[in-house]
Amino acid sequence: MKVASLFSGIGGIDLGFKQAGFDIVWANERDTAACRTYRLNFSNNHLVENDIRNISANVLPDFDVIAAGFPCQSFSTAGFKKGFRDPRGNLFFEIIRIVKVKQPRIILLENVENIIEHDNQKTFLTIFNSLSECGYDVKYRTLQPFDYAGIPQRRKRVFIVAFRDIDDFDAFSFPKEMEEKQAIDRIIDFSQKQHTSYYYENNHPSYPELEQKAKIGQIYSLKNDGSVYCSGTLCPTLIAGMGKFPDRIPVVKDNYGIRRLTIRECLRFQGFPENFNISRDNSIEDAYKQIGNSVCVPIVNRIAIEIAKVLERKVL
Repeated sequence: MKVASLFSGIGGIDLGFKQAGFDIVWANERDTAACRTYRLNFSNNHLVENDIRNISANVLPDFDVIAAGFPCQSFSTAGFKKGFRDPRGNLFFEIIRIVKVKQPRIILLENVENIIEHDNQKTFLTIFNSLSECGYDVKYRTLQPFDYAGIPQRRKRVFIVAFRDIDDFDAFSFPKEMEEKQAIDRIIDFSQKQHTSYYYENNHPSYPELEQKAKIGQIYSLKNDGSVYCSGTLCPTLIAGMGKFPDRIPVVKDNYGIRRLTIRECLRFQGFPENFNISRDNSIEDAYKQIGNSVCVPIVNRIAIEIAKVLERKVL
């Protein structure tokens, strides 16, 4: 079972498919820092570091599934929501360009929850109609890590699965909610001291409120005005902005002080295994950005398992 991956980032979607038994035959990412991390964790002979707009669809190998978490900033409530008027939003049509040439059996797309309602639902209708015009039937669902991976992070994302064959469409089902949930102490070790760079100093403007409110076992975030919001025992959505703005990184109190989540803890909240590493050639800013731009790996893995069941039903 062969997968081609677009906007691959550090390989979260690719890893979910690989864990389900798929072979990643081609991947594309233009961000050099993300490519360094990708190559560290995958064979790099299938990764093409280039802008997808510069790549002809005819050079891609054959594959069964195309997977893409296409750029979401244009549709996110955290951004300016320019949608297809933003050059990043228009990258969706690069997927369609490749689909028209390669005609994969199945398409998997991932994006922010707001893409469904964006621009009075016109954006999602454009996506749906573009896939339909290519001859695909579409299913979609909003999933989040806590319900569908048992990971305590608030991160609602829309997963779109499109099928060239109606029998495949009928055979596919999204995974069901999980009963078993992880507690945050499976991800955060409150008894272990981290590097001093993660800890807030008492001269930080938000430190007095953090010191007053923060309790071990809870997760906090800072609002734009610097005030403290308690997220309870569910981690707030990890975002790419963590790389540029350190105060966007969720906050916890441990036995040694008040600190930001570490790189490893953020990877765990995205469901990456312990042997997955960020390239040491990247800055800490790159690392947080890459994790925030990625996906919840176990959710992709569960969807990939369901796709595998469809592909193994019959050979077209």
